[in-house]
Amino acid sequence: MKKAKMTVHPEYVIGDISPRLFGAFLEPIGNMVDGSMYNPKHPSADELGLRSDFYNALREAGLRSVRLPGGNFVSGWQWKDSIGPKSERKTHLDLAWMQYITNDIGHDEYLQWAEKAGAEPIYTVNLGTGTLQDAVDCVEYTNFEGGTWWSDLRRKNGHEKPYNVKTWCLGNEMDGPWQIGSWERDPKGYGILALETFKAMKWTDPRIETVACVSSSPFLNHYPDWDRQVLEQCYEVVDYISLHHYHSAPPDMPEALLAGSLAFEDYINTEIALCDFLRTKLRVSKTMMLALDEYGTMFRPRGGFKLGRGGRQPASLFYEFDPNRPFVHHDPDAAAPSMPRPGASNEMLFTLANLSTMLVMLRHADRVKIGCATGGLGDLCRTDREHVWKGASYHTFTQMMKLAKGSSLRCVVECDRYDVDGYAVDDMNQYSGFEGVETVQAAAALNEEAGELSVFVINADLNEPQMLSLDVRGFGGWEYAGHTEMFASSPDASNSYEHPDVLLPRKNGESSCDGGIVTARLEKASWNILHFTKK
Repeated sequence: MKKAKMTVHPEYVIGDISPRLFGAFLEPIGNMVDGSMYNPKHPSADELGLRSDFYNALREAGLRSVRLPGGNFVSGWQWKDSIGPKSERKTHLDLAWMQYITNDIGHDEYLQWAEKAGAEPIYTVNLGTGTLQDAVDCVEYTNFEGGTWWSDLRRKNGHEKPYNVKTWCLGNEMDGPWQIGSWERDPKGYGILALETFKAMKWTDPRIETVACVSSSPFLNHYPDWDRQVLEQCYEVVDYISLHHYHSAPPDMPEALLAGSLAFEDYINTEIALCDFLRTKLRVSKTMMLALDEYGTMFRPRGGFKLGRGGRQPASLFYEFDPNRPFVHHDPDAAAPSMPRPGASNEMLFTLANLSTMLVMLRHADRVKIGCATGGLGDLCRTDREHVWKGASYHTFTQMMKLAKGSSLRCVVECDRYDVDGYAVDDMNQYSGFEGVETVQAAAALNEEAGELSVFVINADLNEPQMLSLDVRGFGGWEYAGHTEMFASSPDASNSYEHPDVLLPRKNGESSCDGGIVTARLEKASWNILHFTKK
C-alpha cells in the first residue's frame, strides 16, 4: 500500500478564513431559476411563486452567501423593468443565453429569495449595456432608508426596510468577447468606469464594498495584461478582484479532473503576484483581496479544436452567429432535474473535484475571501420538478461550511505524485499538462474559539488506497477526535430522491493516534476529515 506523510503545526498559519469562502452562484440558466428557485405551480410555492422546499433546504444547509443574478445574463439585464407589479413588467430577450426574460423573477424577488434562504446576497450590476446611473439607482433602491424616489418605490413595492446589500460586483467578465457590452478592447476604459462607478455607489452608501473584474479566463490572449491595465485605474479603491475559472477534462482522462487544482493554483498565484506588483508600482499600502466568485470542474467531451494555440484564442472565434438558433421560453413547471441528474456516473468524483478547488481556496485564505461555486446551489440541494434531496456533495459542502473556520494552516505533504499529459477540449480550453500532481491534497482549519482542528484530505489516487501518517505533535493538549470518510463503492453510485443515502460520510474506526502521530487509511478516490479537539 502506498504511504504518505503530512505535518500540521499551529505555527503554520496562512490567514483568517472568511465566512464567505464557501458560497454559491445563481444565474437564470436552465432550471436554477425557472424550476428550482421559482415555480408558482409547485405545492411548496409561496406568495412570490418561490419554492419554499428549495430555499428552506438551503437555509437548513447553512448557505452563507450567493452571488446573483448573474453571470453573462446580467450584462444585458434591465433591473428597472423587473420591479413593481408583474403585470407591468417588461419581457426582454436575453442575448447571453438566447432566452426570453419575462421578469417574473426580478430584482426584489432575487433579494427576497436570498433572505428566505438565509444567504447574504453578492449583487452584480450591469456594466455591459447598463450605465453608471443605473448602478447608482440600484444601490439607492436597494439600500437607502427612504425619502427618495427609488427608496420610496422599494417601500411601495412591498419591502419597507432596505435590503442592505454589502457587496457589489462591478459588472461580469467584462473582458470576455462573449460578453454583452464587453470592454475587451479597452481595459483602461473599464478600469476608469469601475473607479467612477465605485465612487458614485459609495457616495450613495458608504458601507458597501466592491468587486472589479479581471480576466475571466487564463486562456484569453490578453491575460494577464488586461488585468494590469484595469487595476492601474482602480486598484486603490476597489476591495476585491473577481476571478472565474472552469476546469474541464475529457471523460477518458479521469485523473485529469483532480489535477485541475493546479490550474486554479496557477491562476490565483498569478493574480496575487500581479496585485502585489501593482501595490509596489502605485506606491500604496493596500493589499488586494480576491473573489473566486465563479468556479467549477467538470467532464466535457472533446470537440473540434486547433492545436498549437495553447488555448489562447483570437477573440474573433467567439463571434459566431447562428440564424437558426431560436430564443427559448423556459416553463418553470417543466424543468429538467438539476445536475448531476439521478443515476449520473461519477458523482463522487465530481464531488472530489470541487472539493479540490475548495482546498485550494483554503490554502490561499489570506487572499481569497469570497468563493461562489457555480453549481453550489445544486450541490447543497438537488431538485427535480417535484422534489428536493441531498446529493453526495451536500454532505461535503456543509462540512466545509461548518468546520473550515478560524485560521487556515499550511499542510506539509510528502506523497506520490503523477503527471497528466496535455489535452484539449475545444479551441479555448487547452491544457499543456500538469506535472507533479499530489495524490494527497490537503488543507487544515484551526478554530481556536471552538477548540477544533480539522484536517481535510483527498486521496486523489483513483486506483489505490494510501496509508497516511499525520504529525500533529505541535498540538500539545489536543485530543484526536476521529476520522470521517466518504467514498463510492462503485463509480455509478449516486444519490437520488428515492435513494438519498447511497453516498454518505461515515466514521472510520480504524484510524489511531499514538504520541501525536495519526495513522489513517485513505480509501482510493476518497474524502477524509481528521478531527481534533482541545482538552
